[in-house]
Amino acid sequence: MLDIKKYAAIDIGSNAVRLLISSIIVQKDKPVIFKKNSLVRVPIRLGADVFVDGSISEVNKARMLDTMTAFRLLIKSHGVVKYKACATSAMREADNGQGVQAEILEKCGINIDIIDGEEEATIIAATDLHSFIDENKTYLYVDVGGGSTEFSVIHNSEKIESKSFKIGTVRLLNDSVSNSYWKELEAWIKESTRHYDKIELIGSGGNINKIFKISRKDIGKPLSYFYLSSYYQKLQSYSYEERITELDLNQDRADVIIPALRIYLSAMKWSGAKDILVPKIGLSDGIIKSLYFETISGVKL
Repeated sequence: MLDIKKYAAIDIGSNAVRLLISSIIVQKDKPVIFKKNSLVRVPIRLGADVFVDGSISEVNKARMLDTMTAFRLLIKSHGVVKYKACATSAMREADNGQGVQAEILEKCGINIDIIDGEEEATIIAATDLHSFIDENKTYLYVDVGGGSTEFSVIHNSEKIESKSFKIGTVRLLNDSVSNSYWKELEAWIKESTRHYDKIELIGSGGNINKIFKISRKDIGKPLSYFYLSSYYQKLQSYSYEERITELDLNQDRADVIIPALRIYLSAMKWSGAKDILVPKIGLSDGIIKSLYFETISGVKL
């Protein structure tokens, strides 16, 4: 006899907003199965407002209200029993972030938690990483977002330390990252990884997932530093328009993919990693698992 329930996760990032709906399948004496049913991504670039002007624009606030209304209807039509909505750096730093949060609750019925970088890293770490990693190896986990990047050192399957840095793809596009942030990140990576002989990277985020898909590598096979570096050079040789028309990238991916690669390549260089694993997991997956294991609170429906 199967016990099947549906949970939903809403990830309100600086580059896009996502709704993930998953089935939680419970069987007696067997591991729980988390099965993705639906993933909807809407490219509302909140960070383009916040990291330049300090607040969410009226246009993007209206788009958020429309999107959250749609998400609420999808959650209802799927028969979801519990959900969690998390907003990260853009809403966290917006002068009107809490006002937009309250308006969405009033008009759309979606209760949003604005989380800090440490909580974001903790939720991401709750994903099913153990099925992708070797318990005898050391990894630097890098989750690149639009407004921030979360880093975690994992040794013998245990998270040793983690930190969030205000270095993200949308910030970099808007030239909102000072050189001092890069120097701080470099120092942290070198200090946090210097005790280990060999480091491998684990990358998450929409950009590295797209690059992995383009590579046509088998699931579980890593991408090399050489491959990423070569692709980085290739992208830079194309104009923004050519990346859309000739490289078949979506318009909201064709610009941020270059700064994303810069972050991954920098992390590989400073940690000495020669390969990067791409398990295709992120904040939404972590929210679903954290809801099930009750390490975070959710909204019951």
